[in-house]
Amino acid sequence: MPSTLPEGEVAPRDGVLPGSAVLEAAERPLGFYLHVPFCASRCGYCDFNTYTATELGGGGSQASYAENAVAEVRLARRVLGDLDRPVDTVFFGGGTPTLLPAVDLGKMLAAVRDEFGLAPGAEVTTEANPESVDPAYLEALLEAGFTRVSFGMQSAASHVLRILDRQHTPGRALQAVKEATAAGFEHVNLDLIYGTPGESLDDWRASLESALSAQPDHVSAYALIVEDGTQLARRIRRGELPMPDDDDLADKYVLADEMLSAEGLQWYEVSNWARSTAARCRHNELYWRGDTWWGVGPGAHSHVGGVRWWNVKHPSAYAERITAGESPAHARETLDEETRRVERVLLEVRLRAGLPLEVLDEAGRAAVDQIVTDGLAVVTKSGPVDGDAGPANGDPADRGPVGGGRLVLTGRGRLLADAVVRELLP
Repeated sequence: MPSTLPEGEVAPRDGVLPGSAVLEAAERPLGFYLHVPFCASRCGYCDFNTYTATELGGGGSQASYAENAVAEVRLARRVLGDLDRPVDTVFFGGGTPTLLPAVDLGKMLAAVRDEFGLAPGAEVTTEANPESVDPAYLEALLEAGFTRVSFGMQSAASHVLRILDRQHTPGRALQAVKEATAAGFEHVNLDLIYGTPGESLDDWRASLESALSAQPDHVSAYALIVEDGTQLARRIRRGELPMPDDDDLADKYVLADEMLSAEGLQWYEVSNWARSTAARCRHNELYWRGDTWWGVGPGAHSHVGGVRWWNVKHPSAYAERITAGESPAHARETLDEETRRVERVLLEVRLRAGLPLEVLDEAGRAAVDQIVTDGLAVVTKSGPVDGDAGPANGDPADRGPVGGGRLVLTGRGRLLADAVVRELLP
């Protein structure tokens, strides 16, 4: 399968990084992302780098995958030889990581622990489809050192799940949350999607009610994005299904925020709500802050000290590189200071903690007053104290001088976050 990854710079076959990148990384939190690219079936809306058994065509064996991933973790240790800090977060994503035996996921986690060490209280998450786990599997994950599990619920409406090509029944996600809690997991997330063709506002309300009834301590709610090349995009192009409507998406976001907030889950990023600071996804926060992470697996992306790279896409190509003792990196890029500043604006403006105004250039700072006047954000007098999520509305008392503090989106601003970014990055 031809790669659709960007070309970038040639990545060295030994994976070596500039010494300055490793030195910078030593000052920032370190995370590992382990990509498991296997799925039992392909969801119609998904454009992630995932493969069913048929699509693999005999390449990239699931049985040998854990060993290959362990080999890349060991490569990371060699490349980051001067980096002396433990890992703060580990995240298993996919695909469906829980299609692999729990012992394989434990083996991959053990490699990270053995090579780098885990920081006290490290967060270790795996994604899971509700139908891919049972109580024994969840108990095995907990014993292996996992601390958090994220279930892809998406919807409680059967007809919506059918449009999305999801395999589980509406009630299975709720049962999976109960099983995870019974196994001993303190932190459980439910992923929801709104705006699927044919989903009414009442359908979405019922999905939220259903999710809340399971009492997860974290909920992610994402607007459906129709990605080119997916089965969903083809169906919409043929006129079989309508495109998601922006006004409908806005109504559903407002409803989600109202219902989740009423049950004690507060937003900390535009699409994420948590019951407490401890319940937030620290691994995602690491991405949003531009910290350090090594992505293991085919198509996985990494970032160390301003150097970003991405692995070869297909599992068989990945296995060939690993077996040859080479880095699986397809290509990489070195980010200049302006690119890193722009990415900070793009990501940190979405956080409830807010965007430090010092990150903005002159044109961006000039746009702040109008953004505040339009009710899309407030400027805090100073950054939020530790554990403080910052203001959630446009109370004038929270406003301060444009020269200091942070820009924090209001509820209306979260609906128009992309428009705010366009004003800040003219």
